[in-house]
Amino acid sequence: MDKLLSISNLEDIHPQYRQTPIGLLIEFHNLNRPLETFEKAQLLVGMCMDNRKHLHMPDNFAFIIRSGGANLRYSEFKVSYAIAVGQVSHIALIGHNNCGMVNLISRRDEFIDGLVATAGWTKERAEEHFMHYAPMFEISNESEFILSETKRLRLRYPKIMIAPLFYLVEDNKLYFIEES
Repeated sequence: MDKLLSISNLEDIHPQYRQTPIGLLIEFHNLNRPLETFEKAQLLVGMCMDNRKHLHMPDNFAFIIRSGGANLRYSEFKVSYAIAVGQVSHIALIGHNNCGMVNLISRRDEFIDGLVATAGWTKERAEEHFMHYAPMFEISNESEFILSETKRLRLRYPKIMIAPLFYLVEDNKLYFIEES
């Protein structure tokens, strides 16, 4: 795992993110800044769909796109909408540890059996579904994926500030992922 940089006071927020919506998100979530009132979204948060993660932030503060592994490749129209129509110029891309999209192939049987038992699918249909989509959503390492997705999005949206962040499930805190 790449180096995670803890954020336990204002000085731990990287200077380029201070006094930006990304810095505010960190202040609200990690530093217990009192919640404020917002009329419109200040940023876009891209994060995993995992139910163990919850961000402490005000209502109306952020657009949020949740997808497995915080993979926004198949949500680009929504990203573009938040930028073009929502007028956000900051994105917090948040991965987390113990993500189910890592080594997805190891969960193949569980996935197939679950669709058969819970959704009423045939085994063949569930297998086909898994084999078609799993390669699109598999990630090898949570923090490495967030860094690569951050680089990809920065190239796609060069005027947008994008921060690679990491959520540790054990302490419910956000961390910066050190970029090299």
